[in-house]
Amino acid sequence: MNIQFLKITKIYYLLSLLLLVLAVVCLLSFGLKFGIDFTGGSILEVEFENRPSNQLIQEKINNLELGEIIIQPRGEREVVIKTKEIDSETHQKIVSQLQELSNLEEKGFENIGPTIGRELREKTIVLVVVSLIVLLVYISIAFKNVSWPLSSWQYGVISIIALTFDVLLTIGFFAILGKYYNAQFNIPVITALLTILGYTINDKVIIFDRVRESLLKRRGDDFKELVNKSLNETIFRSLSTGTCTLLVLFAIFLLGGETLKYFSLTLIVGIVAGTYSSLFLAAPLLVTWLKWKERKSPNI
Repeated sequence: MNIQFLKITKIYYLLSLLLLVLAVVCLLSFGLKFGIDFTGGSILEVEFENRPSNQLIQEKINNLELGEIIIQPRGEREVVIKTKEIDSETHQKIVSQLQELSNLEEKGFENIGPTIGRELREKTIVLVVVSLIVLLVYISIAFKNVSWPLSSWQYGVISIIALTFDVLLTIGFFAILGKYYNAQFNIPVITALLTILGYTINDKVIIFDRVRESLLKRRGDDFKELVNKSLNETIFRSLSTGTCTLLVLFAIFLLGGETLKYFSLTLIVGIVAGTYSSLFLAAPLLVTWLKWKERKSPNI
């Protein structure tokens, strides 16, 4: 069965634009609720003999005026408590009051200053930009044997456009989570975003590679038909791979505890966005760019 995916390219573009605008509006309106990793604060790690519930821990230390408190269970007995930056006296008061709930052993304590948080934000931006540039170079080299009807670097540019869509959509979704569910934008979320870049670029390369193979075998055929044929040949693989990955991530989201909750949710959103953009944004953009190129230079 040969499905004509590219017949409704305008609908793909319209839907993609609406999603992108919505993500950007949410990001600009709500902003991101940066965690202590970026804003600065204190992190206390303790191991209880019998770990109390998060609610009991919260109630026990509420009187210390710690501002917003984030409590993350880890393993069977450990807890990570994140607060605004505190001094050594307040730190000892927290440990002392928690000791009343159950015997505990302090595993670690550190203060992260605002300067470190700002540096971390800057390094994160640089890291994402460098990742995109490296991916552009990689695709340009991988497709160097394909120079007709589009150059190898154009495959790279289209991949970066689609990857930017994936990341912005995921960050926009996270802005909504921060606004209504107090979700923290922290290091695990950044790790998830970088994982999304690696995962979804693989999806795009698979489709582009099938286009490349078709071009080398049937150079004289219509480019739009070759792209459509490549989509038909790869869609089942893309959807089945994405579905299997999502099943595992949903299991982590439901059973992995608070620490992995937003990490897995970020991956879920990013992989759904990445699978969509690979099939219905990156591939159609190949054909659209060629049409634009032919209108600009009719003799091509």
